[in-house]
Amino acid sequence: MRKFSRPTHTVGHPPGTLKANVEKTQESIAVKLIAYDKSSLDEQEFERVEDCFTLAARNLSTWIDIDGVHDIAALESLGEHFKLHPLLLEDIANPVQRSKVEQYDGKTYIVVRLLEFDAESEEIESSQISIVLTDNTLITFHERASSVFDEVRQRVRSGRPRMRASGIPYLAYSLLDAVVDRYFVLLEKLGEHMENLEEALLVDPGQETLSGIHRLKRELIYLRKSVWPLREAINTMLRDEDLPFHDQLHMYLRDLYDHTVQVMETIESYRDLNAGMLETYFSMVSNRMNDVMKTLTVIATLFIPLTFVVGVYGMNFEFMPELHWRWAYPALWAFMLGVVIVMLMYFKRKRWF
Repeated sequence: MRKFSRPTHTVGHPPGTLKANVEKTQESIAVKLIAYDKSSLDEQEFERVEDCFTLAARNLSTWIDIDGVHDIAALESLGEHFKLHPLLLEDIANPVQRSKVEQYDGKTYIVVRLLEFDAESEEIESSQISIVLTDNTLITFHERASSVFDEVRQRVRSGRPRMRASGIPYLAYSLLDAVVDRYFVLLEKLGEHMENLEEALLVDPGQETLSGIHRLKRELIYLRKSVWPLREAINTMLRDEDLPFHDQLHMYLRDLYDHTVQVMETIESYRDLNAGMLETYFSMVSNRMNDVMKTLTVIATLFIPLTFVVGVYGMNFEFMPELHWRWAYPALWAFMLGVVIVMLMYFKRKRWF
């Protein structure tokens, strides 16, 4: 069963207080840096965020990618160097935020949820990705290690003119586009899971099938709650003139917005299918119960005249002539069998079973 994450705010602490994830405090973080322009590329990896500050200060478009947000000292160091607002750092360290875009002292902060479907547990795994845009630097924070940006990183390495020359805002768009593309992969896997569940529903609609339908319903609700805010965030990027997304980039953002609308429409259609599956399950269970009740009713109806006959001859009256006939017992059996056969033929003719 899904366990929803809850914010880790501590009562009594002032806003902007960073709180570490105790379960991951012993884990190290990974820092990757790519600095580039039209003609050059510098790519390095570090174990400490402080080691990349010198390289990030050059007049190049710089992407700093950090796996892990549990290292509070590293976050504080980044915040001090890039002059990040404490509330922004608090949102990064507390990875249960809804997708959004905000401005903090000239820095643009974007939150997006990375969603992947685990077929084994039949649940959607969600993690937070934070994106911070400064003048010529973009910083991404992953709640946990992921390969979602590998393709974007490869496009930067390959030296494609649009990627190299369009600056940090276009890089931010490319990262968001990579996340939304993963949504389509998720929907494809979810669709295959729904097909398997529907097949099991038609073959043998048992209690396990009902549990699967309810799990799917819960996951679709969670998926909708996760994707809906991203659509609004992208719409804000299109309309807010204070954000660093110039007019030439709006065409790409509109395309990204259309993708999120398509994702939402697919989710809604899946929810309708899930509701139909639930109705089908109850209909099939009801039909099965009707078949059982029909069979039991036929059996009970067959025994009504038999019960009457044996009741009459079980009254122990002294003067009952049939009791002294030699062939009374087999004749009675023959009569009762005849009654059963005639009734079965009648039921069959009426198509009652």
